[in-house]
Amino acid sequence: MRIGKITENALKRSVLKQIKTEFKNKTSAAVGTDCAFSESKKTFSTTCPLTEDVSDIGYYAVMKAVNGIVSQGLKPDQVLASILLPENADERVLKKIVADAISAAKKCGVVYSGGHTEVSGAVIRPVVTATCIGVTKEDDRAEALLTAKPKAGQELVITKWVALEGTAMLSSEKFELLSKKYPVPFIDEAKAFKEYLDIAEEMDIAIKAGISGCHDLSNGGVFAGLWEFASRAGLGLRVDLKKIPIRQESVEICEFFEINPYQLLSGGALILSTDNGERLVSALEAAGIPAAIVGTLEEGKDRLIINSDETRFLELPQADEIHKILG
Repeated sequence: MRIGKITENALKRSVLKQIKTEFKNKTSAAVGTDCAFSESKKTFSTTCPLTEDVSDIGYYAVMKAVNGIVSQGLKPDQVLASILLPENADERVLKKIVADAISAAKKCGVVYSGGHTEVSGAVIRPVVTATCIGVTKEDDRAEALLTAKPKAGQELVITKWVALEGTAMLSSEKFELLSKKYPVPFIDEAKAFKEYLDIAEEMDIAIKAGISGCHDLSNGGVFAGLWEFASRAGLGLRVDLKKIPIRQESVEICEFFEINPYQLLSGGALILSTDNGERLVSALEAAGIPAAIVGTLEEGKDRLIINSDETRFLELPQADEIHKILG
């Protein structure tokens, strides 16, 4: 495709036609329109760029952006995507990115309202930056979460499993390589981790059960997430490594690529702080959502990871391990 904004015909064929087909009753972007309309006045937004070399880049970008809103107790209203394509990209690539982005938006119950698409010599592969706009819920508990502050002594709970997002990407993009060692059903199961990325249900349950803080795990994995959670709370923490939930597929695939699963993209999992970890875990598990108490928040600034008889300090967040394989 040509450098610069894509042609109007390509825009209509591969972007706007899909949006209008999926969301007939919503006001979204159109040719010559600079923004999409929202009836909401009290809005919040989050922006998530995705640069990994993955075929489902539109899906993952939208999921990341929506989760950034949902994890703060907000209701996602709409999502937009800025898509940069290399000069040699085929229009079919654009069509798939938009289709995948719409698929993620539908899964999350959010309107995909357009964005911007451009071909640029500055990129060598597609780059998608998704922005989600959210609003406050009509729920006092959810609104209270915006100003709540975690406290020392509260327990830390992690939902589902860490490394889900990265494992799904690796198993899909490196399927042929992995299939030389692992059975196809094993890899297919790991690819299906993509379906666990939506966090809306567990977030609703967590708010009702009572939480003082939440952080969605993504870039940098659970180690980065724990550091960021403690920094935001102004506290230290003490976490048992063996209690952090992780699927065996993630462990083995990370061993195959010689990367650390605790520093791998972990979208789909949440860190939650609460006065009563057992009550929260029970509420989540009653809904079929796995969860585990992994540690506590502590006074001071020490961030400790316990592994059997070994205790070490959590390091500053490192670059995500996914970049070593799909960078």
